[in-house]
Amino acid sequence: MRAAKALFIRHGAERTPEGRSLRLLRHWLSPTQLAQFGHLGYFEVVGGDTGKRYRIYTGAATNVCEVDENDRPKVGLCFLPHGDLPIGDVMLAQKIALETCEGRVLAVARRFTPAGFLFSRTRPLR
Repeated sequence: MRAAKALFIRHGAERTPEGRSLRLLRHWLSPTQLAQFGHLGYFEVVGGDTGKRYRIYTGAATNVCEVDENDRPKVGLCFLPHGDLPIGDVMLAQKIALETCEGRVLAVARRFTPAGFLFSRTRPLR
C-alpha cells in the first residue's frame, strides 16, 4: 500500500491540485529547505521581524511551530489563508507570511502547546 501511495505521489499526483501546489512550494524553497522537506517532512523559515526560527510541518492547520534554541517545538501557531486550498499552497502562504510580515502573523495566529506526538509522525511528501 505504501509503495502504491508513493508511486501515485511521484507520478499521478503531479496532475492534481495537490501535486501542482507541492511542485510550486518546492520551487519556492531554498536548497536547505528543500532538503529538510524531502527528508524530514518539514522545513524551517526565519521570521522577517524577529529572526525567530519556525518549522512548517506538512499540513494545512496546526502545522507551524516556533523552535527553541535546542531545536524543540516551543509554541505552536495556527494560521492559514482563506479558502479551501491545497496543502502546498497553504504551506507556501505560511512561509511567505512568516518571512515578510511575521508581526501580523503573530497578531492573528492562535497559539497552542505543541505535543510531541503531533509532529513526530510527520512523513515527507515526495
